[in-house]
Amino acid sequence: MATEVLRGESGLRGSNIDALFHPSSVAVVGATPKQGHVGYVIMVNLLGKFKGKVFLVNPRYDSINGVKCYKGLTDVDDEVDLAVIAVPAPVVPQVVVDAVKKGVKALIIISGGFSEVGDEGRRLEDEVRSIIKDSKVRVLGPNCIGVYNAENGLDTFFLPEDRMGRPPKGPIALISQSGAVAAAILDWASRRKLGIGLAVNYGNKIDVSESELLEYFAGNPNVKVITMYMEGLKYPGEGLRFLETARKVAQVKPVIVYKAGRTKASVHAVASHTAALAGDYEIYRGAFRQAGLIEANSVREMFDLAKALATQPLPRGKRVLVLTDSGGMGIQAVDTLSTLGLEVPELPETMQSMLRKYLPPLAIVRNPVDVTGSATDEYYKIVLDSILPTSYVDMALIVALMQIPGLTPNLVNYIIDAKRYGKPMVVVSFGGSALMEKFNDALENSGIPVYATPDRGARALWALVEYSRIRKMLREEVE
Repeated sequence: MATEVLRGESGLRGSNIDALFHPSSVAVVGATPKQGHVGYVIMVNLLGKFKGKVFLVNPRYDSINGVKCYKGLTDVDDEVDLAVIAVPAPVVPQVVVDAVKKGVKALIIISGGFSEVGDEGRRLEDEVRSIIKDSKVRVLGPNCIGVYNAENGLDTFFLPEDRMGRPPKGPIALISQSGAVAAAILDWASRRKLGIGLAVNYGNKIDVSESELLEYFAGNPNVKVITMYMEGLKYPGEGLRFLETARKVAQVKPVIVYKAGRTKASVHAVASHTAALAGDYEIYRGAFRQAGLIEANSVREMFDLAKALATQPLPRGKRVLVLTDSGGMGIQAVDTLSTLGLEVPELPETMQSMLRKYLPPLAIVRNPVDVTGSATDEYYKIVLDSILPTSYVDMALIVALMQIPGLTPNLVNYIIDAKRYGKPMVVVSFGGSALMEKFNDALENSGIPVYATPDRGARALWALVEYSRIRKMLREEVE
């Protein structure tokens, strides 16, 4: 089953789902010179960044900003892989008819006004579904903001770049049921230089669903971790398919999900948002566990975990070295690690004796190893080089408060050098100085995740242990 997923096999009507992410040409249906309109922003995004052909479609114009504009899709005098539709909902069915005639491989229907608004919207959805039924065209949406691909510049998110930053290419993929949440995540990630290379919002999912998107990302070698923001499933039988797909995907790649709509008070909000069913949260929670998904408790935590899973090797066990220059931070780390079922083993007396020879007199060497406020870069190096090569621990949580005068930017090099021991490491760095920001950036750029508080770093290590357990369990089940 894992082999099938890695091939990226998905969809009963062909493999055109790839055209949603890697088209050679894109048509913007509803392109307009009117600034601030959805069609205008999408047009500007694609003309400015997309590494392929862009065609503008709107019967009202012969050209827009000096670029030829076609009356309809069937008038485009070239092949169209992907059409992005940003026109009023009642017009969408005719555009879909034209797309089928033209042989367009995939559609992203940005337009709202479908099942999320009531009976007339549901009728329009049914009409579109009927039109594509016997064709090979794949449809994302409606009521979505579509796709962001940092690699090829495909960007249908209709928020201007001065309002929503775009993150750099990287190993994390995002599948989001909410367009606004997806946009906010990308903006947040861009400010933190977090590499979300692929993002997709599927909206009302009359065709392409989260299950197919999971399969697709499982087969993409550039994706190391899949993150999901989910509000609820929608159609009969969908839950079982999602469960089966997720179990296959989790064998080969970690999937982290944050489920919104957990309480009774939020159920109606979910239904009016994407016409999905929030359902009983405990049922979803149980399904996630069965499927081998890692559940996050917030959007922020989802990406805390993703950073570690995308950059760190999986540990062989659950024993953690806590190295700190702050006793209080070390205690907080131990509290969270212990609560999560991870171990902070006391070091053997022989190791403690050796460390006492090189560390300051007040240093604590049992584990947590506290090099105190007298810390220097070299003390960190001594501890890392002494303990990480041994079998005493499987991973490390390193607290480095750069406010301490003995620490310099060179500490980065010592921590990066410790990667050679092949064990997962996360760093906790708390504060706001320019020195700290430079320190954090250097670590992140070298593939070592940094967190602001010990509990977040501990939770990231837990995710590595948890996915190691999940993958082993799922693979044993199919052997």
